Amino acid sequence: MKNKYSIILFALAITLASCRKYVEIDQLSIRTLKYTSDFRNTMNNNNVLEGTFSYPILSGDDTEIMDATRQNTLGDILSNVYTWAPKYTSESQSDGDWEKQYKTIYVCNQVLDGVLASQNGTEAEKQKIYAEALVHRAYAYLILVNMYGKQYNGTTAATDLGVPLLTTPNLYAKLNRAPVAEVYTQILKDLRISISRLPAVADYNVRPAKVSAYAVFAKTYLSMRDFNNAALYADSALALQNGLLDLKAYENAAGTIPVRLSNPEIIFSKIANVALPAISISNDLLNSLGTTDLRYKLFTDVRSRFGGQFSTSFTGRASCRYLINEFVINNGPTVPEMMLIKAECLARAGNTTDAMTLVNNLRIKRFTTANYTPLTAADANDALRIVIEEKRREFFGTGMRWFDQKRLNLDSDFALTKSRNFKGVDYTLQPNSNLYLYPIGDKYILLNPELQQNPR
Repeated sequence: MKNKYSIILFALAITLASCRKYVEIDQLSIRTLKYTSDFRNTMNNNNVLEGTFSYPILSGDDTEIMDATRQNTLGDILSNVYTWAPKYTSESQSDGDWEKQYKTIYVCNQVLDGVLASQNGTEAEKQKIYAEALVHRAYAYLILVNMYGKQYNGTTAATDLGVPLLTTPNLYAKLNRAPVAEVYTQILKDLRISISRLPAVADYNVRPAKVSAYAVFAKTYLSMRDFNNAALYADSALALQNGLLDLKAYENAAGTIPVRLSNPEIIFSKIANVALPAISISNDLLNSLGTTDLRYKLFTDVRSRFGGQFSTSFTGRASCRYLINEFVINNGPTVPEMMLIKAECLARAGNTTDAMTLVNNLRIKRFTTANYTPLTAADANDALRIVIEEKRREFFGTGMRWFDQKRLNLDSDFALTKSRNFKGVDYTLQPNSNLYLYPIGDKYILLNPELQQNPR
């Protein structure tokens, strides 16, 4: 039965041991999850539930590591990620992004399996905890299927391989990969069930609420190219939360930018698994930003500022988003993302004026008054281009660009060949290449032979 030890990630011995300690014996500080408060505390474990992904930060074309010193510090796994290698990990190495999401799913499945029958809690609180677990699980599957499965395509999604779809806390479940369409169906189902059981907004943005469920709906439908529903749910999210940081207020006081728990832009707080220090920004993105954009001034810096890790002679610029009060990179759903999702959908529908209004409502918060000039579009196609470019500028250094690259391969105007040089070797990523599918770790396939590898 060894090869059926689930999840891939729960192969973490410590995690498994701690789970097993939590059952059977009800003793001081070690007991089964039976009280509603136990499940509440489980869902408060942000160390497990808040983490998302890190590899896409290196894969995306807003990153360009040209400095030899920095290239040599990446290590084998991150070097493979950066160069879109056929495989990232050896048979003995773990995939941190894969394991993080499946650990989240396992915890959510534990809660979903037991909270409604738990003791000493109100029905309303049980339902709320249940719904929170559904949203966290839906988001984890959205990340997984977009990293390891093919891009959703309505004509092939029913047969394209997605990811293992686990909906119960069964550590011995088979890990056959569900089709992409089935994974998306589960995501949408989880979100629909959650909505009526959640408050409009959460006390803390690490907890799901209606607004975060709507935001995940919008992201899901955008990935499915269901632009009508993506716009509808982005609008629903914005109706509940629409605060923006005016970066003019922080131009000379970067340290006062609110931390993520009090940041009005963050709808659902999700953070990268690791803080990758000083990720070099590509020259074409820097040219797109320009030096008067406050995102350039506040969220980039010269590489020499980061001291001994890098050559002090290297004058390129790097993302320093995580240095703003917290050593984390936030890449969960936000108000700006919902604005730009809605703007993209409006542009695709031919509504140039409203699309550009949303873009400019965001941009006016990203420049000083003297430097701000509203953008204009000649037509809907031009508006769509502007929206895509603005999204890249808004979220550089977070890894979100990778997911847009992948889905925009289905649009001929945005399907571009990407290239980079690493340690003297040129690497190329073609539109719709199988290298857009992250490889399944050999370690997991050895333990679970039914787990199919992605084509390379």
